[in-house]
Amino acid sequence: MEKLNLTAPPPALAASPTDQPPPKPAATAEQAARRRARYQDVGQRPGTLRVRPDAPPPRLFLIIYDANSFDEEEYTGRYDEMLEVLRAQPGRHYWLDVRGYGDLPLLERIMSNFDLHPLQMEDVLNDYQRAKVEVFDDNRLFLVSRMADFTTELEIDDDQLSIFTGPNYVLTFQDDYEDCLEVLRNRLRVANSQLRQRSSGYLAYALTDVVLDHYYPTMAAVGDYIEELEDSIFGAQRERRLLNRILRVKKDVVRLRRLVYPERDKIAEVLRLPDEVIPEDLKVYYRDCYDHAIQALDLAESYRDNISSLADLFLSDQSNRMNEVMKVLTIISSIFIPLSFVVGLYGMNFQHDDGHGHVLPLNMPELYSPLGYPVLLAVLGLIVAGQIFYFWRKGWLSSND
Repeated sequence: MEKLNLTAPPPALAASPTDQPPPKPAATAEQAARRRARYQDVGQRPGTLRVRPDAPPPRLFLIIYDANSFDEEEYTGRYDEMLEVLRAQPGRHYWLDVRGYGDLPLLERIMSNFDLHPLQMEDVLNDYQRAKVEVFDDNRLFLVSRMADFTTELEIDDDQLSIFTGPNYVLTFQDDYEDCLEVLRNRLRVANSQLRQRSSGYLAYALTDVVLDHYYPTMAAVGDYIEELEDSIFGAQRERRLLNRILRVKKDVVRLRRLVYPERDKIAEVLRLPDEVIPEDLKVYYRDCYDHAIQALDLAESYRDNISSLADLFLSDQSNRMNEVMKVLTIISSIFIPLSFVVGLYGMNFQHDDGHGHVLPLNMPELYSPLGYPVLLAVLGLIVAGQIFYFWRKGWLSSND
């Protein structure tokens, strides 16, 4: 495979797919496909490149800029033409954004043209790497970030963003067509913007910063959802599956926390790099990015504690409600126990005489009393009234709400 030579003619390129991508599969199906791909890599030679069967075909977006000019175009299916454009403008900065991994030969050509290591390209295609930074030849950087979003299905969806830096370029890879980087593209489109006046290393920092800043609206959505769950616990209308919702968002908060932790460590490692790799004037911006990571991590820790407390609160509230129900049932049972005893006692039906006309006075003479039934009802009523009065004096009939 040839390396990118801005003076040599480009090699022939097989036609790349230009069809529109299939609909993005459900999160569960996507996770299952990633697990299968991960298991298939077990025992393979390091640097073996694999592409998931459901990966969308790649789309190539190129932005070429300098302090006074800006050009933006999609080169999907026109890789050779894009190389000609880059060779014709060696003095300008550019950002090549590759979205989709469904064409392995094209990805291998990009890896060769930009002199990427096979192990790094393997990390790109695996698409489940934690946030990290690596330094390779000529003080170039390889950074991995995780873009997070709180979806309409109330789940945390994260995608990998792989960033390669060069002397005058930034190369990014992502598995999906949608991302959170449009705000950065808009900043590049503004004339005389700071992005267009700084080096490609500054653009790599800006990509990392935008990804990290996008955690905040995601966390805000999670926080609003947690408050909604808290209101549901104390509200009059309680959902039967409220505990399932609490446990699901707890899992999302733990996942969000696992995304922020490596991001903080990655930025800390960037700050420890020598000035030949990251100039001191650029480290100032990374320090600010590190502060953002610390704040995001604090929010994630706070949400984890809140959702754990919310689960305990829900279980405690359910226990209190069960106690209230059991109290009512216990009071009802306590009232009917003596009544059942009296009724059962007089329901034994022993004989009044011995069959020869001799009366047996000890065998319930009250059964033959003309006022026995009303007297028994009156006694039962007095027992009930006495028990209710006793329970009332003890405060057992009052509600705890």
